Amino acid sequence: MSDLLERLRGRGWRLTSQRRVVAEVLDGEHVHLTADEVHARAVERLPEISRATVYNTLGELVGLGEVLEVATDGRAKRYDPNAHHAHQHLVCYGCGAIRDVHPQGDPLAALPASERFGFTLSGAEITYRGLCPDCSTGS
Repeated sequence: MSDLLERLRGRGWRLTSQRRVVAEVLDGEHVHLTADEVHARAVERLPEISRATVYNTLGELVGLGEVLEVATDGRAKRYDPNAHHAHQHLVCYGCGAIRDVHPQGDPLAALPASERFGFTLSGAEITYRGLCPDCSTGS
């Protein structure tokens, strides 16, 4: 059973066949699919699943904190099931590919007190940008 499915079961979330398929589609280490991509893959497994059900399920998963909603540079939102492991994102500004990365050190400590303007920090989201190997070679 996938990590996401195990977490959902542990919460007592009712796993209908539609919800299970959406969770299975999202399973993986570097999965960052759009809602339409989730729907397309879900239909392969469960042909009767509707786009509205996929969108609603994604919204519920985000609301539960089990999936992260990732928005980058005006592109379609993507959904990241790696919600319980600290990580940042590496985004290709050519094709929009997203990878999870795990830089060393505490990103909160990197912001000096003089730049915090009295804020009490609770988190940091850092996005690294560049060209993936496919885009940098022009393939």
